[in-house]
Amino acid sequence: MYDFPYRHPLPDSVRQRVDAELSALETRHDITILFACESGSRAWGFASPDSDYDVRFIYVHQPDWYLRVQPQRDVIELPIDAELDISGWELRKALRLLAGGNPTLFEWLQSPLCYRADTLFRTELQALAQHYHSPLKSRHHYLAMARNNFRGYLQGETVRWKKYLYVLRPLMAAAWLDSGLGMVPMRFADLAARMVPDQQVADALRTLLQRKMLANEAAHGAAIPVLDHYIRQQLELSTQAPALPRPTQDCHALDALLYRFACLPAAQTTASRNQPCAHHAT
Repeated sequence: MYDFPYRHPLPDSVRQRVDAELSALETRHDITILFACESGSRAWGFASPDSDYDVRFIYVHQPDWYLRVQPQRDVIELPIDAELDISGWELRKALRLLAGGNPTLFEWLQSPLCYRADTLFRTELQALAQHYHSPLKSRHHYLAMARNNFRGYLQGETVRWKKYLYVLRPLMAAAWLDSGLGMVPMRFADLAARMVPDQQVADALRTLLQRKMLANEAAHGAAIPVLDHYIRQQLELSTQAPALPRPTQDCHALDALLYRFACLPAAQTTASRNQPCAHHAT
């Protein structure tokens, strides 16, 4: 195994701004935010100094919202600005996606940067996630991402540093799944530590990460032959998929969780709603 640099910068000023935005959303939409985390490069551990903050959350409406005949909007999004990108999924939508093995939601639940969490909800959802994780669906998701980014951004003599990582991370995630290691870790350094095959690739990747974390998002430079070779080799190997376990199709546990958090009074579920996370990664 190899060691790689990582960091999860989250200034107090940004945390306070995010908390204020989340509270304003609760008031404006009459919702309760059960879980809010950082997604993207700051959670993966290789953010640039000018990377924005990708805030993702799961929320629940008042009980009468769930008793309407017509489907209601189940996503809340704020306009993206130079610093914040904030969006969230309604609880029933999130659970439906979890049941379908949506890889994005599994990443949220493992984020090292948590803004807000209902302790009981987070614990129960993380436990249930183990039963609905689909290595096969996640594999398809990650490989499509790696192939598309490789074809779209790594074909020239000069490339953006971040695009290498947007190919390497999903490619290693697919290899992680093929190895039967379970859910893919959110922190890229942990993923790479297990998946990088040799010292040459490790050295090239370590240099790339250091450059990425010091430069701005648009920074670019000459293509890196060692990583190009590794990527092409892994893409070729990925064409043969191993037999992977299938998740449960039974949604009764998710139905019960939805009922408890959407239909029962808050006092009957947990007293920890709307609490900030106790700590965050550094």
